[in-house]
Amino acid sequence: MTRLPLLAQSLRRTAATALAAALIGGAALSASPALAATDDVTWTVRTSSNALGADRTNYSYTLNPGGHLDDGIVVANRGTETVELDVYAADGYTTTTGALDLRIAGEQSVGVGAWITVPQRHVSVPAGQSVDVPFSVDVPANATPGDYAGGVVTSLTVADASTGVNVDRRLGIRTGIRVGGDLAPALAVDDLRVDWDGGVIPFLTGDATVHYRLHNTGNVSLGADETDAVTGPFGIARTEAVPESAAPVLLPGESWERDVRVPAVAAMGMLIASTTATPIVTDAAGSISTLDPITVSTTGWAVPWPLLLVLALIIAAAVFGPRLLRERRRRRQQAEDERVAAAVERTLAEQRERELVD
Repeated sequence: MTRLPLLAQSLRRTAATALAAALIGGAALSASPALAATDDVTWTVRTSSNALGADRTNYSYTLNPGGHLDDGIVVANRGTETVELDVYAADGYTTTTGALDLRIAGEQSVGVGAWITVPQRHVSVPAGQSVDVPFSVDVPANATPGDYAGGVVTSLTVADASTGVNVDRRLGIRTGIRVGGDLAPALAVDDLRVDWDGGVIPFLTGDATVHYRLHNTGNVSLGADETDAVTGPFGIARTEAVPESAAPVLLPGESWERDVRVPAVAAMGMLIASTTATPIVTDAAGSISTLDPITVSTTGWAVPWPLLLVLALIIAAAVFGPRLLRERRRRRQQAEDERVAAAVERTLAEQRERELVD
């Protein structure tokens, strides 16, 4: 079994609230109950067994605008005392680490969190027992086709005397809704640029860094496979690299920043960097397909300034060195001529003086 927990924490001293959430869901999860990895969470959650399925790993719905369905979440208390829980739905988003997180209670939801209604917003679960909490899904008639992500959450507020705040422990099940209509998966690669660091030996090679942003511009969740390359003019000395980790699945409208290091790029003056991204789409049945690759390119500079300085000094010596030597010789000869002329003048002057005396 593979579990994909999502744990996030935040502290709000003014509201005396802190958050620790675990979101259970994913394509490879088993149907066994999910338990958050914290001592304060003594309950588990799982999907209800009904006409929509038994032993489901998460909630995955395909509904047209205006569609409706009923479902439920089962909460089991594994502790020794009755647990009092809040139950609600929230929108999801991709964090800077690439994980899916949920909006905290009180934050506005416009998709999954707004379309799922939990009539029993508070549930009391005795020790050793389970409670089935029903909820309904109603997609607005004007909903835009595409993918929406979120979760159904159970929450327990626990006082933390050491910090003076309340800790909100959340355990939920991932929920995805695909609204029927014209689906338009699309991916863009924005803000592409390349930098060259000069390397340890700047006369030879250095590392280049390709910066760009993957942007899901369509209405379907998607991932991407990427290859980055750097070449010199006319495609010479091509060097390729791939990101160290795969891009997360991006929800419609989301972006993901990339910095990919391309090693041992020769100092060729002008660089041409390119990124090829192949969008990966998962349909409602779980089948994976790829779209046509997207390739974008840009130019940068790999200028070996120390080498250019040395070359400039060599050229300057070659051009101006002989001229300086000729000038030095001319001045030396001029000084020698002036010295000889002065000596001759002194000799003639001395001779005239002797003639006058005689």
